[in-house]
Amino acid sequence: MNNAMTEILQALEQGDLALIDQLLETFLTKELPEETYALAEVFMQYGYMKEADRVLEHLQFLFPEEAQLKIDRANVLMELGDEDAALDLLLEVENTSPEYPQALLVLADYYQMQGLFEVAEKRINEALAILPDEPLLQFAKAELLFETGRFLEAARLYEELHELQEEFAGVSLVERLAEVYRAGAAYETALDYYLAALEHEVKPDVLFGAAYSAFQSQKYEMAIKQLEELKELDPDYFSAYLLLAESYAMSEDNTKAYAAIKEGLKRDEYDKSLFLFAGKMALKNGLSDEAENYLREAIALDPEYMEAVLALISVFTQQERNEDVIELFETLQQNDFEWSTLYPFAADAYANLELYDRAYEFYRLAYTDFKEDAAFLEKYVYFLLEEGKRSEAKEVLSQLISVQPSEPEWQEKLESLEFE
Repeated sequence: MNNAMTEILQALEQGDLALIDQLLETFLTKELPEETYALAEVFMQYGYMKEADRVLEHLQFLFPEEAQLKIDRANVLMELGDEDAALDLLLEVENTSPEYPQALLVLADYYQMQGLFEVAEKRINEALAILPDEPLLQFAKAELLFETGRFLEAARLYEELHELQEEFAGVSLVERLAEVYRAGAAYETALDYYLAALEHEVKPDVLFGAAYSAFQSQKYEMAIKQLEELKELDPDYFSAYLLLAESYAMSEDNTKAYAAIKEGLKRDEYDKSLFLFAGKMALKNGLSDEAENYLREAIALDPEYMEAVLALISVFTQQERNEDVIELFETLQQNDFEWSTLYPFAADAYANLELYDRAYEFYRLAYTDFKEDAAFLEKYVYFLLEEGKRSEAKEVLSQLISVQPSEPEWQEKLESLEFE
C-alpha cells in the first residue's frame, strides 16, 4: 500500500471529509488505475458513496467502455438515490459482454426493490439463460420466489444450493430453508431445518422459528423448551411470551400460561394481543376481575379491537351485567364503531332492562347476519311473541325451522300461531 492510500485511510478513520477531498484530488491525478479502483472499493466498503462515485467517474472517463465500471458505478448511484443515472449505465452494458449477466442481476435487484417482480424475474431468467449453473443467479431467483410467495419453487432452488454449500451471500441456507418451509406452512419440514440450524448456532430468531413450527405441528412441549431457552438468551424477545403462553395453554397448563403472559406484559405493556390473552387466561383461572382489567387495557390500546371487545362483552353477558353491556356498546357507537356481531348482545341486554323498543331495533338489525344462528333465532322468536308481534314471529319461526328441521317444537309453535 502506497503512502497516498495510507493517508486517505487514516483520514477515513478520522472521518475528516475535507482532508479526504484534498488527498483524493492528488491521488486521482497520480496513481495507477489498479490503485484507484482499489480505493473505490475501500470507499464502498466504508459507506463513503459520494467519494466512491467520484473515483469511479474518474475511472470511467479513462475507460469509457469498461462494463465492470458501469456496473460498479450503477450500484453506487443507486445507493445515492440517483436511480435514473444508474439505470442508464446498466442499459449501456452490451449483451455480448461477459459482465452482461451481472448487469442483469443488478437490474433485477432494482426492479425487485421497486416491487416490479415480473420484470425482475425476466431479468434473472435472461441471465440464467446465459449462465444456467451460476449459483449467484440461482440464489437471486430463489430469493425473488420466496419474496413473492412461490415457496415450493424457492425451496427447490435453495435445496439445490444447499447441496453445494452451507452458506451463500452471507445467508445460512439451512436457515433460509427453514424460513421458506415455515412461510409455506410446511411446519414439520421447517422444524427439521430449524433444529439443524440450531446444531450449528443458537440464535434468537432461529429458536423462535423452531418454537413456532413446533407449535403449529402440535409439538407443544418442544415449543415450550425452545421458548424457555429463548427467554434465557434474550429476555426482551417480546414475541416469545405470547407463543409460550399459548403453548402452555395448549398443554392444558393454564397456571403456567397465565404466568408466562403476565411476564410478557412486564416486558411489553403496549401489545394489545398480550392483554387479550392475559384476559382469556385469567378467565381460565377463575380470575374474572383480573380478566376484565386486562380486556379493558386491550381496548384502551385499540378501541376497535374486535376480539377484545367481544371477549369483554361476553364476560358481562355471562355475569348478567346488562348495564355494562349497554355502556360498552353505546360507547362504541358514539365512537362510530358499528359491528353487527355485537347486536344480539345489545338486543338481549336492552330486553333484560325492559328497554323493549331498543331491544326490537337491535334484534331486527341482528337478524340480517344471524339468520343461521338457532340460539339467536329462538331468543328473537320469544321476544317477538312477548311483544305481540305474531306475524314477524311466524317469519322468524319459519327460518328457525329451516335451520333446525328436526326440532318438532318449532313446527308445533308455528302451527299454533297460524291456527290463532
